[in-house]
Amino acid sequence: MTATPASRQSTMRALFVSSRPISWVNTAYPFGAAYLLGSGVGVDGGGGFSIAAFLIGVVYFLVPYNLAMYGINDVFDYESDLVNPRKGGVEGALLDKSVHRTTLWAVVVTNVPFLVALVLLGGPWSWLVLAISVFAVIAYSAPGLRFKEKPFLDSLTSSTHFVSPAIYGLALAGPHWTGQLVAVCIAFFLWGVASHAFGAVQDVLADRAGGIGSVATVIGARATVRLAFVAYVVAGVALLFSAFPGPIAAVVVIPYALNVLPWWNVTDAAAESANAGWKRFLWINYLAGFIVTMALIAYAFTH
Repeated sequence: MTATPASRQSTMRALFVSSRPISWVNTAYPFGAAYLLGSGVGVDGGGGFSIAAFLIGVVYFLVPYNLAMYGINDVFDYESDLVNPRKGGVEGALLDKSVHRTTLWAVVVTNVPFLVALVLLGGPWSWLVLAISVFAVIAYSAPGLRFKEKPFLDSLTSSTHFVSPAIYGLALAGPHWTGQLVAVCIAFFLWGVASHAFGAVQDVLADRAGGIGSVATVIGARATVRLAFVAYVVAGVALLFSAFPGPIAAVVVIPYALNVLPWWNVTDAAAESANAGWKRFLWINYLAGFIVTMALIAYAFTH
């Protein structure tokens, strides 16, 4: 039976929502900023700027990458999402079973051409980072791997989702790696670990009901909040060892750390209340992005 315009529109809307538009910038921006700086704008030894690599990379990490990351998750988390009150909006799509197969095909169709192009534009190191990035996206949710159900590995994998585009941008650009640059990457990774851990707190009850293990279901809501707080603080400390204006950007972690403090003593029974902090987290990302952008502009003009 031929799909009607209305059904096609409905499918496209489902795919759009599943890709989490509110989060597109969280992966495209790290790649774009890292590639621009790594290709010679402020970082010594960059391999030179390629407009094709920049545009293809930004578009890939803006939409197809997010469709893969969240679409695969929405398909294979369907049963647990049914009992999760957060699902069905900007915090997570609830994909009807009728579009599950289409979603997986859409992931393949939208991702493969970009991945082929990026492989052709890169070299061995960028291929390795890109492979790790794509593997982390698949492994987090796909049956047989399901890293999201492996406590602590879930937070590490989730952080890889957001840090790997930046590492890939650097690997593609080819700058000289310094201790200060590594400090920035470590800080970013710790931020990702903290953010995932705190996000898992609000889902403690829903994940347990759905039989899903996570860092929060294992060590409890209270310990997870404290883990997130410490990780944010250590991320800020790591930035103090980066090149100027990295130490100034360390203030970015302050609103994140303060955001989790109200749940310092949260119980598992009250864990869903952390959703208020998670919603603030989504807006804090934009504030942090502005501060980081200003820091990057200052860095580019001072190097």
